[in-house]
Amino acid sequence: MTKNEQYFSINKDAWNKKTPVHVESSFYNQEAFLNGKNSLNDIELDLLGNIQDKNILHLQCHFGQDTISLSRLGAIATGVDIAENAINIAKQTANQLNLQTQFICCNIYDLSNYLNQKFDIVFTSYGTIGWLPDLDKWAKIINHFLQPNGQFIMVDFHPVVWMFDNDFQQVTYNYFNTGAILENEVGTYANKKTDIQFQTASWNHSIGEILNSLISNQFSINSFDEYDYSPYNCFNNTIEVETNKFRIKHMGNKLPMLYAIKATKDKT
Repeated sequence: MTKNEQYFSINKDAWNKKTPVHVESSFYNQEAFLNGKNSLNDIELDLLGNIQDKNILHLQCHFGQDTISLSRLGAIATGVDIAENAINIAKQTANQLNLQTQFICCNIYDLSNYLNQKFDIVFTSYGTIGWLPDLDKWAKIINHFLQPNGQFIMVDFHPVVWMFDNDFQQVTYNYFNTGAILENEVGTYANKKTDIQFQTASWNHSIGEILNSLISNQFSINSFDEYDYSPYNCFNNTIEVETNKFRIKHMGNKLPMLYAIKATKDKT
């Protein structure tokens, strides 16, 4: 087993442990979701536009709320995640809601072994690429599954955020990808009081690395935006400055917290 395979195994175990806690958490509010709440935020909704009858591949979908939300908006959606517990919940939820949303459990690096289809849109959002060591390989996968002129849409937490310790008191981590970051954790962003324990392996990726991985794999960048808030209250020491807009209290609006990318796969 290679180092990266060991890291993926560690992360799969972590997300399998987190999933039951997340499903029961007020953070994800599964009850409201089952009753019709759309889990997508304005940033990604604006980028996606009208997705009626669009084939959408959602990478690293966790337990499927956003993927199912895409289906509710009229898309033909397929979600992929590495954690069996998450995909099992996703399938159960889609079945409960009588939706045709499809889910695949695998490492996205291995997705071509499980899926043979082209999509109009590939979508990924919020806390995804930090679990991947190789963004060139990631961009090649996105290219592979997109139709010519297909769109890639991404919203994620800004890499500057990951430089800080958990309380945003000091810079602890490198902005650039210098290898795997191994950590032992207790609790989870969705329920900080839970006592679950797990190890994680993650990688920091600079904006330059992210954009260049797409550009070098035949994508044209249509838009790139940065935001000074998070739509989720998932960090420590936050303050809600507007409804569903959270900042680090002592940072104010000085810190970039999100970025969003819209890119188009070139014809050739």
